[in-house]
Amino acid sequence: MKKFTTLFLLLTIVLATVALEAEAQRFTKRKQYSTVGIQLGASNYFGDLVPQPNFTSMRVKSTRPSIGINYTKRHFPRISSRVAFNWNRIAGDDAKAAGPDEGENLGRYRRNLSFRNDIKELSAVAIVDLFENRHYYRRRPDFVPYGFVGVAVLHHNPKAYYENGSHPGLSADKDIPSGWYALQPLGTEGQFVDHEGTVSDPYSRVQIAIPFGLGVRYKLDRNWDFSFEVGWRATFTDYLDDVSTAHVDKNVLLSEGNRVDNRNASVIFSDRSAESGFTNDLITEPNGFSRLRPYGTSNNRTRGNSSDNDWYIQTSLGLNYILNPRIRRPKFR
Repeated sequence: MKKFTTLFLLLTIVLATVALEAEAQRFTKRKQYSTVGIQLGASNYFGDLVPQPNFTSMRVKSTRPSIGINYTKRHFPRISSRVAFNWNRIAGDDAKAAGPDEGENLGRYRRNLSFRNDIKELSAVAIVDLFENRHYYRRRPDFVPYGFVGVAVLHHNPKAYYENGSHPGLSADKDIPSGWYALQPLGTEGQFVDHEGTVSDPYSRVQIAIPFGLGVRYKLDRNWDFSFEVGWRATFTDYLDDVSTAHVDKNVLLSEGNRVDNRNASVIFSDRSAESGFTNDLITEPNGFSRLRPYGTSNNRTRGNSSDNDWYIQTSLGLNYILNPRIRRPKFR
């Protein structure tokens, strides 16, 4: 995946550079124009809570909606720039991505982690068209394939749902109310505990990403374009799903050294294996919390895979309106 990303980015940059040098001197400001648009589509996530953390593991059950608005400025016959704001919801669930009868993925099913994440993304990208338009916008091509690449700033906040009473054998004083809980403040991998073997710092909910992808644009009439687009987001975090490294002992999370406000919630969301239904392998610890062997203990270092960052992909349909450019006519004296 990293090789694919690198090659795609290099190819797009080279094409954009060549196009700019060749066309900068041959496209007047009178032919430039802008568009505003809206995009509706779907988002998918690739990370630790899918059978394999790559594009072969896309699951329809984990597809969630996305919506966005954008402003695009055409600078040259092939080159445009676009600023966009997108809202993407992504989700992952071990219980849906695997099954109890799947030998290869049984470990993920027993792990039983899940999340959803609403990502607010502000991006700026360069768009390179395959077909050029050296004329005014009214004479633009009817059909144009294009590629894009840029940079984005995003805010994310992974959450998980808990049903009161679903943790086997947990007493009422240690159970938590039903609802969605933000996972980052809970330090599910020991981010707020000064203890050997735990993650040293909490992850940031503001991140940088590299958006890139391909699309096609179709001319509906003089001022309207329709588009279809597939865009990948290469992020620099492994915590879109709140899962990256290892399990932490429950006693460590329950200790006074854990600085989170709700330690019981921190323990419950760090290890959901007890809720997966395998009662024959259930272990109830003296602290009152249960787990499946070998989850929920620092002896098991496989809560997640920190070697690969998380990705998400946005597939969308767009409708764009061309803002009529003001053409300055020569003054006669």
